Amino acid sequence: MSFPLLTATAALPAIGAIATAAVPAARRTAAKWLALLVSLATLALAITVLVRFDPDGARYQLTESHAWIADFGVRYELGVDGIGVALLALTALLIPFIILAGWHDADPLETGSRRWRPTQGFFALILAVEAMVIISFEATDVFLFYIFFEAMLIPMYFLIGGFGDRAHAGSDENAAAQRSYAAVKFLLYNLVGGLIMLAAVIGLYVVAGNFSLQEIAEARANGTLDMATNTERWLFLGFFFAFAVKAPLWPLHTWLPNAMGEATAPVAVLITAVVDKVGTFAMLRFCLQLFPEASKWATPAILVLALISIVYGALLAVGQRDIKRLVAYASISHFGFIIMGIFAMTSQGQSGATLYMINHGISTAALMLVAGFLISRRGSRLIADYGGVQKVAPVLAGTFLIGSLATLSLPGLAPFVSEFLVLVGTFARYPVIGIIATFGIVLAALYTLVLYQRTMTGPVKPEVSAMPDLRLRELVVVAPLVVLLIFLGVYPKPVTDIVNPAVKSTMSDVHKKDPKPEVEAAK
Repeated sequence: MSFPLLTATAALPAIGAIATAAVPAARRTAAKWLALLVSLATLALAITVLVRFDPDGARYQLTESHAWIADFGVRYELGVDGIGVALLALTALLIPFIILAGWHDADPLETGSRRWRPTQGFFALILAVEAMVIISFEATDVFLFYIFFEAMLIPMYFLIGGFGDRAHAGSDENAAAQRSYAAVKFLLYNLVGGLIMLAAVIGLYVVAGNFSLQEIAEARANGTLDMATNTERWLFLGFFFAFAVKAPLWPLHTWLPNAMGEATAPVAVLITAVVDKVGTFAMLRFCLQLFPEASKWATPAILVLALISIVYGALLAVGQRDIKRLVAYASISHFGFIIMGIFAMTSQGQSGATLYMINHGISTAALMLVAGFLISRRGSRLIADYGGVQKVAPVLAGTFLIGSLATLSLPGLAPFVSEFLVLVGTFARYPVIGIIATFGIVLAALYTLVLYQRTMTGPVKPEVSAMPDLRLRELVVVAPLVVLLIFLGVYPKPVTDIVNPAVKSTMSDVHKKDPKPEVEAAK
């Protein structure tokens, strides 16, 4: 029996979470180091998975299958395709940086405070989220996927509500109320989506007789499983609704600005760069593969919603006064691009959407973590409280600029390639949608450059005149992300080579081919 590599990759952070939580309260530093070492070991396993994955091999590789709840046809089935393995690697890569960036975010508050911040719990919860996200990218049993799709909400709820941002205007009571509101809103939105999906999962079992993604997809492809049109559409909507909440897609997005605004910067990165990717990933893996005809039926409406997300998110980002909420609304706009690329039903669009998931995770992590370092120094999230930072902390300002330029998809940085592919793929089949979506790029330039101008340039405000530059730990967090943004902006081939075969399979699932370019024959 071969070594269960996928199980080990998910189990290691889960075991690490239990071990970290069990560290005695007086050994906070030991708990931090344990969590960091577990995350690095998980990264090593993820790299092993990536190396062993053959893009030209079978669609699902490193598979594991064991009976679990036999009476209900539930199996413990794992396997990764090119899209899943790329997102698994992204998750394992970002978690060590999240842990390092949040090194002091859960330290006890000042003496005499009425609240105690359990450091061990903070890092244990991060590892628990990592384990659940990883197994979500690996699960090929629909019921197994659903369990962890929902279970990750619990540690995220405590991370948002129990470990909020210290740079909060107002009293401790007001800050606690805002955190509680954000955490409950996050949980309720996602629970409602999950309950609707549960009904669809049960309906899928009634129709198909099992939960195996591969068996159901094969039965659909060879004609042995024929769903009625209305049944397929209702099941598709049940799955898509849950994924659209997680993604998030307009108008189901309103929980994200609250959650990111009230969470610490590392937890905000965990939300938008890691957890939310499960939603867009699941659209590709489950919606398109299980319900191809319904996916094509819903495409026009979904493209309109994605277009609204792009423009609406960008417009609200322009008007934000809070740095973290600005990044949150920018992320809503970016998720609109990802979903638009998925449902453009072209290979360029879906390759660009998958690459966008990777690049958005890296660019958002870079910008938000540097913003977190900035906010922790000044003690304020308000843009108006900054000015002239580049004169007193040039390295901090420089990395903030690179993160900002990546957010607006500047050529030469990683998000440009993915956004370009999404727009090209969308324009090839839906030219009007593609043209309107480019307006989001103009707005992105506006909100990111204005953010940099107001915080980093101009006269030095007295409150930031003594601001220290990035420290060694912070440089260790930011520098690799900046290098990746530049490397993948110049040479994205390592990622596209992995994801393109999986995109080709997805296009085959929905029986779509790329439209031929309409060019006049040469004379």
